Amino acid sequence: MGALFGTNGVRGITNSELTPELALGLGKAIGTFYKAGSRIMVGRDIRAGGDMIVRALTSGLLSSGVQVDYAGVLPTPALQYGIRKRQYDGGVMVTASHNPAEFNGIKVLGPDGVEAEAHVEEAIEKYYFSRKFREAKWQDLNRDVAMAPGVIDEYIKEILSKVDAKRIRKRGFKVLIDGGNSVGSLASVRVAKELGCEVHEVATDLDPLFPSRPPEPTHASLEKSAALVKRFGADIGVAHDGDADRAVFIDSQGRVQFGDRSGTLLAYWCSKKSGKAKNTVITPFSSSNLVEDFLGREGIKVKWTRIGSIHVSKAMLESGAIAGFEDNGGFAYPKHQRVRDGAMTFALMLDFLASQDKSSAELFDMLPKYQTEKIKIPLTKGMDVGKILRKVKSKYKGVGKVVDTDNDGLKMVADGFWFIVRKSGTEPVLRISVEAKSRSVLYDTMRELKKLI
Repeated sequence: MGALFGTNGVRGITNSELTPELALGLGKAIGTFYKAGSRIMVGRDIRAGGDMIVRALTSGLLSSGVQVDYAGVLPTPALQYGIRKRQYDGGVMVTASHNPAEFNGIKVLGPDGVEAEAHVEEAIEKYYFSRKFREAKWQDLNRDVAMAPGVIDEYIKEILSKVDAKRIRKRGFKVLIDGGNSVGSLASVRVAKELGCEVHEVATDLDPLFPSRPPEPTHASLEKSAALVKRFGADIGVAHDGDADRAVFIDSQGRVQFGDRSGTLLAYWCSKKSGKAKNTVITPFSSSNLVEDFLGREGIKVKWTRIGSIHVSKAMLESGAIAGFEDNGGFAYPKHQRVRDGAMTFALMLDFLASQDKSSAELFDMLPKYQTEKIKIPLTKGMDVGKILRKVKSKYKGVGKVVDTDNDGLKMVADGFWFIVRKSGTEPVLRISVEAKSRSVLYDTMRELKKLI
């Protein structure tokens, strides 16, 4: 991670850390990175201050001599699809994704819609800190920001073309959609209705303050929606994060499922849809062992990668994988696009359900059972992450072995359990994930890690 960019863009508290001045400078730096005259598409989610940041950002982009088209308020994957489909040179999404309501962010996207790689972010940071921006001559500033209408319509049409719409409509599913008061509401509700579903909507009104729940869909934040799935007798529930690149599912018994569980089922379905005997899927080291347990039995190769959606996207391209997913609910279906896409993930789950004679709860029950717990610990001033990681490694030396590590975290695997301790690249927290075969080992390990930290 750089001085500005984390694992997924630049993020900070709106108008305190992420200010108009920062957005203006980043706009100039991003514009300088691209050639003069390049076409850049910009969009935003519904967060407070988003319009302020967009205006400052686009001013900086224009001043560097690039063309800017504004797609408005829409999900990140819709913007990503629009950039690639309409052949833009790049794009910028103003979003803080799953971060708390007070945050906002700026995410740079390449011509394929995929998040910018590290070398691109490093170049942009260099321009930003050196202040060596390209300044367009006045006579080249003769094009205003133009609107880019219809992006979300094209995006939804493409999603519907990737599933068996006729079979889904025939089933007449009852679904619950928790939009989290943000842009996932603009896509998934329309997708469900187009597919003939009876839709129960929760927090699908757009509200910049996210009054219904925090933007990150977790077991705790989805308790009410999970109860409503059972009350309405829904076949499946889905919840999105702030920019709708994630989809977290609630099964027909009202159980919230981690993203590596839903990702495993959908990867299995993508393999069946491919018609090939051998397939590969991509997932980070943070995903459960159940991924390989289940998919390996189906002859599907699992390729593990570093944590972060950009690494999943890159590995999918290199290996020709049929799918890539993360434990946070991010799922990418490369036949649609090679990025996380909440509405596409939801449509694929309906597609899978329509092909089966089982309920969503029965499908999830096909997966191996592991005990899992995930927590976040706020990073306080003076907290030394490196020291914490060294302490953890020392404590578990001889008990387990490190299978993945970087400057911000480590994964330790031992007999009967594994854990990850890592600094988040998107918010000021330390993330701890523990998985074990027994509940007692799970709780003992989590308690010990919290004590060490």
